[in-house]
Amino acid sequence: MAGTVPPESRMANDIAAHHGHLTPGAAAEAIAGHLGLFWDPRMRTRLYAYVDAGGDGLHPLVVAAVGLMR
Repeated sequence: MAGTVPPESRMANDIAAHHGHLTPGAAAEAIAGHLGLFWDPRMRTRLYAYVDAGGDGLHPLVVAAVGLMR
């Protein structure tokens, strides 16, 4: 699957773009809150694994949000 972005990453990037009007810290907190409230734990686990693997293509706010969630 080289060259493809996992679905969780695409959705997380969309959420990050939605929160782009906030300051980076507030956006990361809002994204973390959204992921914690609305995402299935299996989706979060896959996103964490993708971040741990380097997070290629992930919005920096998503990476920051994952850091807040751990």
